[in-house]
Amino acid sequence: MQRYFAINKDNDKLILKESDIHHIKKVMRMKIGDKIEVIYNKINYLCEIDNLDSFNIKILEIQDEDNEMDLDVTIAIGLVKEQKMDLILQKLTELGVKRIIPLKMERSIVKLDDNKYKKKLERWNSICKEASEQSHRNIIPEITNQMTISELLKLDYNDKYVCSTIEEDNLLVNYIEKISKCDRIIFVIGPEGGISSNEEEKLISSGYIPVSFGNRILRVETAAIFIASILNICSKR
Repeated sequence: MQRYFAINKDNDKLILKESDIHHIKKVMRMKIGDKIEVIYNKINYLCEIDNLDSFNIKILEIQDEDNEMDLDVTIAIGLVKEQKMDLILQKLTELGVKRIIPLKMERSIVKLDDNKYKKKLERWNSICKEASEQSHRNIIPEITNQMTISELLKLDYNDKYVCSTIEEDNLLVNYIEKISKCDRIIFVIGPEGGISSNEEEKLISSGYIPVSFGNRILRVETAAIFIASILNICSKR
């Protein structure tokens, strides 16, 4: 069943974005009486299309369903090229990550000023929304403003990890059993060129644990997907 996120709720009326209404009418070619799921404020409403001309949907019932991970996961990732970033955002959303922090890092090829970032953010939010609908999530992940390492260090998390290219023997799998449900967890992943030694030292000195995937060096997008997949397993323990 198609799922959409409402932008507002007026008494018993759920309000969808115009782009979603267009998708329902022109792409999906739905008819009066067809049912959809609509999420508002993390609540899943089963709805029926009541009118297509003025577009109205009526709520049939509230569905007791929550597909979110028990872990509050943030991935902070160095800015990368557009196609890679699009893939990372889509897959992290599908895998249940709650927050994504784009980082301005020393070895990032991509540099965005505030105006360019604002335009990118609109696109990225759209990607996460569509991925949340496709994967039947109850929330859309938050994409924060871009941050520096110094700004990142001010954030408070229970468990903090940095994907290291130096500490090859400090394997991520050794820490999986220590992760508890309901923990707030953050992983820092470098851009295409990796995290600089200076950045890694700053993170470690601020309590981040350096972890490795072993002898193999993974691409940025592979590392992000791998971490989110492992945390999904932790969430289901």
